[in-house]
Amino acid sequence: MSYHSWLSLNKMTGNMLSVVPRLRRIQLISPRIQMSRLKFTTTIGNQPQDECNMKPLKGIKVIDLTRVLAGPFATMILGDLGAEIIKVEKPGAGDDTRAWGPPFVGQESAYFISVNRNKKSMAVNLKDPRGARIITELAEVCDVLVENYLPGKLSKMGLSYQDLATVAPRLIYCSISGYGQTGPQSHKPGYDSIASAISGMMHITGPENGDPVRPGVAMTDLATGLYAHGAILAALLQRQKTGKGVHIDCNLLSSQVACLTHIASNYLNTKKEAKRWGTAHESIVPYQGFKTSDGFLVVAAGNDQQFVKVCKVLSLDNLADDPKYKTNTLRVQHREELLQALSKRFSEDTTDEWIRRFDGTGVPVGPINNIQQVFSDPQVSHNGLILEMEHPTSGTIQVPGPAVRFSNFEFDRPLPPPVIGQHTVQVLRDTLGYNDDVIHELLKLKTIEQHEVQL
Repeated sequence: MSYHSWLSLNKMTGNMLSVVPRLRRIQLISPRIQMSRLKFTTTIGNQPQDECNMKPLKGIKVIDLTRVLAGPFATMILGDLGAEIIKVEKPGAGDDTRAWGPPFVGQESAYFISVNRNKKSMAVNLKDPRGARIITELAEVCDVLVENYLPGKLSKMGLSYQDLATVAPRLIYCSISGYGQTGPQSHKPGYDSIASAISGMMHITGPENGDPVRPGVAMTDLATGLYAHGAILAALLQRQKTGKGVHIDCNLLSSQVACLTHIASNYLNTKKEAKRWGTAHESIVPYQGFKTSDGFLVVAAGNDQQFVKVCKVLSLDNLADDPKYKTNTLRVQHREELLQALSKRFSEDTTDEWIRRFDGTGVPVGPINNIQQVFSDPQVSHNGLILEMEHPTSGTIQVPGPAVRFSNFEFDRPLPPPVIGQHTVQVLRDTLGYNDDVIHELLKLKTIEQHEVQL
């Protein structure tokens, strides 16, 4: 059945909401939303078994105005935890990462499907006042809004925190930007590579005496997404105590600088400038990667006893007895000479053979795997890190699964990443109570778009 035929059928059967003023429609929907929130805050102890197993964010509704990686990563985690994520995209192109390929899986980029499961997609033109009004109405019945627009951009559309807090005082509004909502660089757009460079991350990443290197994945974006998701959870908890929403300011620069941890502390307290160490550790030896006859492995001898065990496995007992290497401080001082001897020995056998010899010694070791080897690892499979879904246009897809497990619920039956505008009409009807005539008019005006999916 075509979408317009479906609309006609609904008009024939009648729709009580079609004769109800807009404000009244919102009032009709509100009690149901409030009941789901009450269920969320009740004590689990006396609930039926099926409610004990509910996901922690069941009943929480999130408006997702983000695109690319940091924001979508944060909202995907919230969706994994049971929140209903309403992803709002620009009609036509949608999220930028939909076009980031190859590789593509069917019509979707592998990049996009990696961080957009458990979401509904609405295609709404926010530059149209009617589209902006839809977001305002969603804010009145949702719990959280996440956005990553350039600071000040949403104010021009009447969608700033101040604008929405007047009509939705319980709304948690999380802004993700490059440098923060205020300050001398707040007007600049945020990109992972630039923030990684400015924050010092690239300065400390790369081979010793070599050039700075960009991390293999967008760690600054991902760290910001993790900070944002944690901040949103804290704000939800705070709202249970105060009854009020809050504005959260998350940004790439602050997230990455905060993650410098001991590197930052070294400089702030001793003025010691950091340098690149490749796979090695500045303060511990041996604690780095070694080339084997067929690959690489990492050895992490964090104390003197482990160093002695390394020497025993390598049949280099003379090194363990050498006074120059008796303590970690001495090993750091004589790093170059020691690593030369260890590297020569490791190169004489295969990675698997060294892993076998170290097994049971108590010395932390591991191969440097390529991605094929990662997803062939039985522990990766056991941890549920390969998540399979049926996508409406791409067929069977696989993505990395959630990193955290809970004892009282499973991450089962995830929703596949949506086609752009797949749920526009569903959200307008079910969440906002729009009638068919209003929806048809918005479609005709191109304020919204609906993608028809043949399931």
